[in-house]
Amino acid sequence: MQKITPFFWYNGDIEAVMNFYSSVFKDSKIVSVNKFKNPEVGEVVMGTMQIHGQDFYFLNGGSHFKFTPAISMYVNCETQQEVDELWEKLLDGGEPMACGWITDKFGISWQIIPALLTKLMNDPDPEKSKRVMQAMMTMIKIDTVKLQQAYDNK
Repeated sequence: MQKITPFFWYNGDIEAVMNFYSSVFKDSKIVSVNKFKNPEVGEVVMGTMQIHGQDFYFLNGGSHFKFTPAISMYVNCETQQEVDELWEKLLDGGEPMACGWITDKFGISWQIIPALLTKLMNDPDPEKSKRVMQAMMTMIKIDTVKLQQAYDNK
């Protein structure tokens, strides 16, 4: 068991949540689904799943708490194709935000970020990294071609 595991408190059908994430991420699996009755919220489904080997716990705990973008799931993407695929899947029923962020239809915020962005932002030349940052700040979905052009000053 990993030492730190994300635990999400939902107000709704946890099976639908886990099935959605299983459809979004190729390397994922539902590990457990536990159903029981709770007089405060009705049928509660607790569940666990893995996405890329990372464990996630889910609970339908009722409407006491809401998600905010203050906490997000950061997805490090190797290619623009991976960015595009995840973006489109998570955007289904969700809402795009600035700089590679999406709030999915269940309220979780995701950062869909190409590895190239981190590499270019960490360049020792402050002018290059500044241009990359400025380019990124104009984007909704991150575009690696435009990042590279900003880096190369084209």
